[in-house]
Amino acid sequence: MRWFWIDQFKEFVRGRRARAVKAVTLAEEHLHDHFPGAAMMPTTLVIEGMAQTAGLLVADSFDFKKQVVLAKVAKADFQFDAVPGDTLEYVAEIVETMAGGSLVNVTSRVGDRLHGEAELYFAHLETGVVVPKLFKTDEMHRWLDSLRIYDVAVNVDGTPVARGSGD
Repeated sequence: MRWFWIDQFKEFVRGRRARAVKAVTLAEEHLHDHFPGAAMMPTTLVIEGMAQTAGLLVADSFDFKKQVVLAKVAKADFQFDAVPGDTLEYVAEIVETMAGGSLVNVTSRVGDRLHGEAELYFAHLETGVVVPKLFKTDEMHRWLDSLRIYDVAVNVDGTPVARGSGD
């Protein structure tokens, strides 16, 4: 089973930046246990939402031809807890892309308040014998369709990003 910690993309500029949202609701089971009587979204799951937003941005910049995996959380700082009723907005911006990986800055906001900041490093791995393919392309595109990424995704020149084909 895979868990998705973003609900929808609001902006996606290929190879540059992405903006996604996550509604924090009591419908999510993890909030009932964390913490009983004072529900909050664990910051580890916020980091995962940041990583999913940023990871898709990085993977898309390679047309999903490389496996992109979170290799390091270089920095993460949070100002307050995200609680039911909050909508987290993640903004990811690629800082640098090197042969072996990409550095991405990500922020989370609740309304106009800065909630958190993180520096994430993603490794670029070649699919092969040692590194299995993590997602089937058609499954990835179905997920991206459900996140409405193709409704907002544009290339740097402003032209719409076309949906890729399956395996």
